Amino acid sequence: MQHQYLMVSTTCPDEVQANTLARALVESRIAACVHISAPIRSIYAWEGKICEEQEFSLQIKCLQSRYSELEQLVLRLHPYQVPEIIAVPVTHGLPAYLDWIKDNTQP
Repeated sequence: MQHQYLMVSTTCPDEVQANTLARALVESRIAACVHISAPIRSIYAWEGKICEEQEFSLQIKCLQSRYSELEQLVLRLHPYQVPEIIAVPVTHGLPAYLDWIKDNTQP
């Protein structure tokens, strides 16, 4: 069976929220790995205003077949009304690393 892989991005308002979300994704085997960045500065439009906030960026590695579960978990645990959830297909990668993602995201 040919597996398709995703890199999913989201942000959290603080490190505690980012860690909670990352751990839930990995412990549930929805994601094999979540990278949490150092604080970043986000500038965005929200409800007619320009906002500027510190956030933590999460890069989530998973199988496309687990995306719906990932989205539901993020929506359930995320404090934002409309969290960023953007999935990008992984078209190339080290085969051993892709196998590791597959092996660690099986229910």
